[in-house]
Amino acid sequence: MQQFQRSLFISTRGKALYEFTPDVQAFLRQSGLRTGLLTLFCRHTSASLLIQENADRSVQSDLLAYFEQLAPETMPFTTHKTEGSDDMPAHIRTALTQTSLSIPVMAGEAVLGTWQGIYLFEHRAMPHRREVVAHFLGEAS
Repeated sequence: MQQFQRSLFISTRGKALYEFTPDVQAFLRQSGLRTGLLTLFCRHTSASLLIQENADRSVQSDLLAYFEQLAPETMPFTTHKTEGSDDMPAHIRTALTQTSLSIPVMAGEAVLGTWQGIYLFEHRAMPHRREVVAHFLGEAS
């Protein structure tokens, strides 16, 4: 078994889903490994990771609308407002989703379904530069 690791950076422009599947596939190609397990880890508490449909953009807009209803910025019971009204809702959204993904790799490619893409789910309104650590444990043959 061999390991390959690096950070991937995603620039966001506010609340949205940002697909970075091509960056992940490039990372896997650079590793020279063919079979194993890929782990992606988001190093933030107000953004998360998703595997989601990448064929119909209405899926993304519906997810955004759902999370706006689930954790709106107008929650009077929250006390954490130091970084703005969208910060605590962002933490709640992250807690309800995930900060890491495990994806099998075969023939040097992430094993994804036909309509699946890998997304960073930005929960804050302001632009950010998000870091996702990619770690691939695998074999060359």
